[in-house]
Amino acid sequence: MDISIFLDPVLDKCFSEVFRPGKKTLGETIAVYRSNETFPDLEGANVAILGVKEERGAIDNKGCVDGVDYIRKALYQLFDHWPQLRIIDLGNVKIGKEINDTYFAVNQVLTELLKNKIVPIIIGAGQDLTYTMYQVYEPTGKLINIAAVDPMFDIGNDQEALNSHSYLSHIILHQPNFLFNFTNIGYQSYYVDTENIELMKQLLFDAYRLGSVKQNIELTEPLIRNANLLSFDIAAVRAADAPGVKNASPNGFNGEEACRMTRYAGLSFKLSSIGFFEYNPHYDINSRTANLIAEMIWYFIEGFSNRQDDIPTLESNEFKRFNVQIGDNQNDIVFLCHKITGKWWIDMSFLQNGDKRYERHHFIPCSKEDYDQAMHNELPDKWWQFYQKLM
Repeated sequence: MDISIFLDPVLDKCFSEVFRPGKKTLGETIAVYRSNETFPDLEGANVAILGVKEERGAIDNKGCVDGVDYIRKALYQLFDHWPQLRIIDLGNVKIGKEINDTYFAVNQVLTELLKNKIVPIIIGAGQDLTYTMYQVYEPTGKLINIAAVDPMFDIGNDQEALNSHSYLSHIILHQPNFLFNFTNIGYQSYYVDTENIELMKQLLFDAYRLGSVKQNIELTEPLIRNANLLSFDIAAVRAADAPGVKNASPNGFNGEEACRMTRYAGLSFKLSSIGFFEYNPHYDINSRTANLIAEMIWYFIEGFSNRQDDIPTLESNEFKRFNVQIGDNQNDIVFLCHKITGKWWIDMSFLQNGDKRYERHHFIPCSKEDYDQAMHNELPDKWWQFYQKLM
């Protein structure tokens, strides 16, 4: 399929003079769709940047469409450390007369990228685009996991139209439903209705408060490793580090923590798409937020360049195996640790019933802390949560 019909070239203003000493910035090395130049060949590409200048679904965030150019300008000035990767920039999705036309165009482009095993990095637009990203996975016939770094749950109200504050309810209600798990990372309690917190528990979804993950940011690694799709709302970063958000909060992740999480996403062999949403340059200060998002993308690519297939299977022999007996539990809790990457998993393959939709969902990413908890005769919450999902 010729996806170029859905795309506009990158504007020349994104290629500004670089004042940093050195050579081979990303603006020089990646294949960019520019005016009067041929559309980048998808053959052999590993990562593709895709801009979406759509704000009709972004609640109370008029001006976020302009963020794409600022992010690119900052990203192109960073240096390319990955000669083994082929990175392309496909330009911006053409905006439709109706917002559903834009969603359709994004769907077609992402479908082609995933078919070619190219990981898309989406910049711009509101977080409602997460629903479109989710729909792209439907033809695979497999259940998927979504992770969202977000200060709130975007569930919205009953019967609310799709927008940046209601996309999650549309995902939950979508038929056929192929969502296995949803994980919210960094919600701030004062922005969240207590009924929605209870709803997340009833749905057996994961929700982690900002304070709990900031105590040890490494605990976000297995949460992100379990996702096929990561949606990053820039409002999850505190205003001091990311002022370019209409509803910026004094609390949130700092810039370093945000970059560490996107590097975890890049390292994850399972994750196949990522989006950075809600940035509004009209509220930014000296392009501080654009520079941070560019660095987050840089760290994602850095992680991607070091990916290894460390997802267990029944035939795997690259793992150390630890069996832990807890109380009167009839089955041992089985932990796996990859011999090279050191990443931990809980083996729940004893629940397999031949349903291919659940393939690879029987190995749950976890941390060394979960193993230590089990060694102290405490059943990890992850084990019980996923046991209920898989039964």
